[in-house]
Amino acid sequence: MGRRPGEELRDRLRRRDPGYRLIRRAVRLTVVASLTFYGCRYGLGDVTLATYALFGTVATGSFAQLPGPPAVRARTVLAAVPVAWVLVAVGTVLAVSTAAASAGMLAVGFAVAFAGVGGPRLVGLANALQLFYILACFPPYQPGTLPARLAGVTLGVVLVALAEVTLWPDPAPATFPQRLAAAAGGLADLVDALADMLVARPGAAEEAARRHARAAQLLDEVRMPRLPMTARPTSAGRRDRAWRDAAAAAQEVLAVAGPLASRPEVPGSGDADLAGVLRRCAAALRRSADVAVRRPGAPAVDEPERAAALPPSWRAAGAARLRVDAAVRTLLDHVGTYATAVRIATGPPGRRAARPPEAGPDQFWYAGRSTWSLYRQQFRAHLTPRSVYLEGAVRLAVALTAARVVAGVVNLQHGFWVLLATLSLMRASASDTRTTLRPALIGTLAGGAAGGLLLLVSPERQAYAALLPLALVLAFGVGPLLGLGWAQALLTLLLIVVFAQLNPASWQLAGARVVDVAIGAVVGVLAGLLLWPRGSGGELRRNAGAYLAASGRAVEKIVEALAGTADARGAVDAARRAEALASASFVQYHAERHDPRLSQVDWDRVLAAAHRASHGGQALLADRRPGALAPWPGPATALVTRAGRLRDDYADLGRQVTRGRIDRPPAPTDPAGDIARQVHGLVRDGEDRPEVLSLVEVDGWLDDLGGHLRRAAAPPPSRDG
Repeated sequence: MGRRPGEELRDRLRRRDPGYRLIRRAVRLTVVASLTFYGCRYGLGDVTLATYALFGTVATGSFAQLPGPPAVRARTVLAAVPVAWVLVAVGTVLAVSTAAASAGMLAVGFAVAFAGVGGPRLVGLANALQLFYILACFPPYQPGTLPARLAGVTLGVVLVALAEVTLWPDPAPATFPQRLAAAAGGLADLVDALADMLVARPGAAEEAARRHARAAQLLDEVRMPRLPMTARPTSAGRRDRAWRDAAAAAQEVLAVAGPLASRPEVPGSGDADLAGVLRRCAAALRRSADVAVRRPGAPAVDEPERAAALPPSWRAAGAARLRVDAAVRTLLDHVGTYATAVRIATGPPGRRAARPPEAGPDQFWYAGRSTWSLYRQQFRAHLTPRSVYLEGAVRLAVALTAARVVAGVVNLQHGFWVLLATLSLMRASASDTRTTLRPALIGTLAGGAAGGLLLLVSPERQAYAALLPLALVLAFGVGPLLGLGWAQALLTLLLIVVFAQLNPASWQLAGARVVDVAIGAVVGVLAGLLLWPRGSGGELRRNAGAYLAASGRAVEKIVEALAGTADARGAVDAARRAEALASASFVQYHAERHDPRLSQVDWDRVLAAAHRASHGGQALLADRRPGALAPWPGPATALVTRAGRLRDDYADLGRQVTRGRIDRPPAPTDPAGDIARQVHGLVRDGEDRPEVLSLVEVDGWLDDLGGHLRRAAAPPPSRDG
């Protein structure tokens, strides 16, 4: 028996609009915009108040894409009201001339767009804030109407915030802490399976393989490119930095636990004490996950176990078993790092774990810093031509300024529409912007034709007043579901319906809309062609190559610091700065159409190799004083030599990545002697300090880095595969 048409339509709508978020937003916008416009235009008879109330509603209700549940979004919108006042006031004053308004557009356009460096809330507000200045900076120059303009904007924004929490509110989206807690639960299951392997539980190896695959899948869901823009913890604040560090520590746990599961000496080793350490690691991961999502009754994250918690049986272990003990010791460190990061993210400002005396570079340096200083540092880090944030802000500011100049010089009647088209249609690369041109123009022509016919048939204002709710639902509910062409057609129809009620209008209003959109789109395309036309692809090559080189230098300096011959802080700081630029480029790259010339590189593996070097090295330094390997100069010198070779391999791969292709994979790295056997000999000769296992840990880390480099240099998997 076939399905009814209504069921098929509902299923199709669910696929296109999960949770009916677009429909919910369209309903809220329709109610608020209709109430404000009718009340101000017909109730109070104030055209200015009606215009700014309507556009305040549309800007914050449609153009703003904010993170979090409805209550958080409402608070964010209300917090932006003073900024909106400033932008409207500045635009009103600078509307005195085209030159003044264009200069203001350049400054405001750049400042608002670049503010997105601060995090997803600022990114989500950017387009809405741009609209407040754009609308106010056009003639007529009427500074006396500023009170009405500010009142209209305030009314629209406040009602949008109220509707967010009272009128068919959206379901709360999955947050980053929730996703990360699920991944930590998967890691805990994997670590438990490793403990079962140690005590030779039947089927433990197969179960560990299944749990490893599941943990890897869950961790993949917290990677920045996989997350919606509004769910990314990219702000400069303490909490988001801690969440990013927690995610990095979780990746390190997987990087250590995965190879541990495949070691032939692990199954059936029969060490119940070591298995108990792994189970305590799993319990710590689960406790931290509970705290991350603030489950009722979740205990406080206690001070995580560290390397000294290994059972004394390691002193009687052979060389192969020492490698397992060292891996477990490393796992303890990464679990402790994860727990500390969660505690910082969920605790009061300034809270963090005590550090050992003379420890290396502070991985959680930001925990006690002021919010202002953290944001200032993040903005300064992106004030470089290599930042995709800076490039995007300059590109958009220049495009909007050029559109404002054209609209003023040509004296277009509705020049605001030119900038609205530029803002709506511009993308991060020239090719992406060009792809929007055809459907946007066809949709605008269709909407203009329908609107012009409507104006010819029924020029009375009352007809458009009746059509306003329907036009709002179509523009903000149906159009986005059907694609860009439909969205532009229905938005054009909505603007004609609105402006026909503000001033006397004829069919020429529809023609003006088509011309304005065409001009705005062409300006956007030209700006995209002239300013970084390849989008983030070029910066991804350069920044990923620089990150690999910086990570390689950090590897060498970290090992030298542990050997007591260098200070790693400068190299670690440089790797952190390079990571910020490379990660931003990578996330932006995933938001664009991929450049076929960059498909010869597996960018996920390239950045994973750099992350493993940077984050793994920082974890080694976190709880070890400089010179921790110095008591054993022979093995320490061999490890320093091996780290130097890895530095060269990382630099060579970075140079190849910068060219966009990898022609020469790294040569296999010679091991630094059998470090585990040397340590076994030291222990047999009476060495009983647990710190001696650090030699085996560093050796295992360097071994893993070589594997990451080889995987990064391999051809990327085919799309079919």
